[in-house]
Amino acid sequence: MKITQLNLQVVSVPLPAPIPSARIVIKTADCVLVTLQTDEGATGEGLVFTLNGHRLAVLHETLRSLEPLVLGLDPGMSGAFWSRAWSDIAFLGHRGATVVGLSGIDMALWDLRGKQAGLNVGRLIGACRDTLPIYRSGSLRLSSSIDQLQAQAAGFVKEGYRAMKMSLGKPAIQEDVDRVRAVREAIGPGVKLMADCNQQFTPDRAIRLGRRLEEFELGWIEEPVPYHDHAGEAAVAAALDTPVASGESEYARFGMMDMLQRKSADILMPDLQRMGGPTEFLKVAHVAEVFNTPISPHLFTEMSLSLAAALPNALMVEHMPWFAPLYSEQIELDADGNVKVPTAPGWGYAFDREAVARFAV
Repeated sequence: MKITQLNLQVVSVPLPAPIPSARIVIKTADCVLVTLQTDEGATGEGLVFTLNGHRLAVLHETLRSLEPLVLGLDPGMSGAFWSRAWSDIAFLGHRGATVVGLSGIDMALWDLRGKQAGLNVGRLIGACRDTLPIYRSGSLRLSSSIDQLQAQAAGFVKEGYRAMKMSLGKPAIQEDVDRVRAVREAIGPGVKLMADCNQQFTPDRAIRLGRRLEEFELGWIEEPVPYHDHAGEAAVAAALDTPVASGESEYARFGMMDMLQRKSADILMPDLQRMGGPTEFLKVAHVAEVFNTPISPHLFTEMSLSLAAALPNALMVEHMPWFAPLYSEQIELDADGNVKVPTAPGWGYAFDREAVARFAV
């Protein structure tokens, strides 16, 4: 089997409602869908994205620039592509768009490898479980009133979720405390609740808030300070009983190793596109295991599921359903609020071509 073509499709998926975040108002998730075609008819799929279309053309061009390195390749030699591409992007650096572009092709190669072997990616690696805990993300935002927070949270419990994440960052600490208390009251003690600070605080502010929130037994407090302040993260993690989760904004193995060595996070959150794809993602996850640190993959549920299934230190996966409209298959929960790992070859999730056509730019 040889790769004969790299197809790129730009799509813009509007969110059901605009989401005011700590930095911008998010209106759309804009993706470059990557499809590798082969001389035997098999295809491999991946995607990379940005928000509100910002610098989407840069990602598209980065992906296209790597095309010569993948054409003619046997998918079983995906490691050779990754190594060549890693060297090829070195002049511009191993952060930002260069790494994201690499990741999109690497995702598609892993999909092809699974299909070539007739195995889901998780089983291709060697799965250690067939279901995973999952948490609902993408709602319970700062823009919601307390009544809206409680209604949304109760709705997620009704849908079957046994874990969810909310946002922090109100001007006064007491406001954040009141909002966490309200959500905890709405979902009860048996549902796991996490809180995301979106990098808004100084270490001292994060510590003061974190101590006030200890009584609510949060699963973690996420990105309490700017992501590059690993020393600040480490100070917060050392001061709090509640675990600190971080890493979604960091790039590749070197950034993650710095975090592990500094003890910046009790839970590491590698992001599939910022890692440079599954090849580097797995390296980071295994190093985290050496440091006795659990991981929780950031976004990309349809691909992260299969990877996490093969990782003993995977704590749970995130489901922010921004990309769900692009796929033929949907995430389904069991009675315990877990998600079943797919068994179909490759990622086990495939783009819905009619949906792709609707969202095409």
